[in-house]
Amino acid sequence: MDVAGSEVPRAPLQFSRLSLKIALLVATALLAALLGIHFLLAPFPFWLLAGLPLFMLAAAYGASYRLLAHRIQLARTTLKQVRNHRFENLEAAHLPRGDELNGLIWQVYRAGRVLEKEIQGMKQVENYRREFLGDVSHELKTPIFAIQGFAETLIAGALEDPRVNAAFVKKILNNALRLRNLTNDLSEISRIETGELQMVMSDFSLSDVVSEVVEGLEDIAKAKSVSLHTRISDALPRVRGDRERIRQVLINLVDNAIKYSNPNGLVELVCRPLPSGFVKISIVDNGIGIAPHHLPRLTERFYRVDKSRSRLQGGTGLGLAIVKHILVAHDTQMMVESKPDRGSTFGFMLKSASPAQQA
Repeated sequence: MDVAGSEVPRAPLQFSRLSLKIALLVATALLAALLGIHFLLAPFPFWLLAGLPLFMLAAAYGASYRLLAHRIQLARTTLKQVRNHRFENLEAAHLPRGDELNGLIWQVYRAGRVLEKEIQGMKQVENYRREFLGDVSHELKTPIFAIQGFAETLIAGALEDPRVNAAFVKKILNNALRLRNLTNDLSEISRIETGELQMVMSDFSLSDVVSEVVEGLEDIAKAKSVSLHTRISDALPRVRGDRERIRQVLINLVDNAIKYSNPNGLVELVCRPLPSGFVKISIVDNGIGIAPHHLPRLTERFYRVDKSRSRLQGGTGLGLAIVKHILVAHDTQMMVESKPDRGSTFGFMLKSASPAQQA
């Protein structure tokens, strides 16, 4: 039992030099004391002079081994396992902090748990990196192969065929634009993450930005037979943020809502002030919705809920990742509520401008 009264996990029984040193010190001290008493006070029987130190040697060795050596061995074993990145037996070192040695072993346990968590994080990052490189490769290959195929067909003789040459050139242009948009989006995410692209904060009218976004997307909504409405509070204050980046966020979210709406669907952009000094912006649709297991991964790069439908709708698969980074730079985050076949609501909040700027 340790000093706290709890059972200490036992290391395999083996010879301990530390326990032997402690036992020898105790036995030597006892022998010296007995010899002093023997010569100064009264003689002791020889068997007592010889036997008692041997008995104390064995007792001291056993006590020191029980109290010290096996716990030191436990610490050594645990450190060796941690060094080899093996954490399956780490719980054996989770001792109550009864004395200094138990406290040391507990710190070894804590260090092992921290290292285990960090290694797991590194593995997740590495898996994410491999997945990301695979996604980028796939996204680049698709338009590149399309451009190559159409160009080779034109060179092989279709260039002289008026029935297909213009259509093929147009498809080459569309795929080239897709490549440009993909590289632009990747570059923008990289610049935001590295801090190269700084947010330019100012107080601005959110109503004006909403009007610009709706005006720019009206034709797209009409082409899909989707109604695009706004619902803006009369008491909506000015907000603080990067005007152009917030405009980009709204364009991405409203464009997505239109793309994944059903014919004759409705997309509504709602803005209202909150008592907490924030303005809440919501993009609500009654479209196809999103299954719950997809929601946590929506802002991952290239993550698509429905890969086939997403590519038919266009886009790079990076829109929501960019939205996430822009909102994080504004000290806010995207909120999502959705049910399959019932629609989705994407929203976020912005700080209201200071009262002096409202005048």
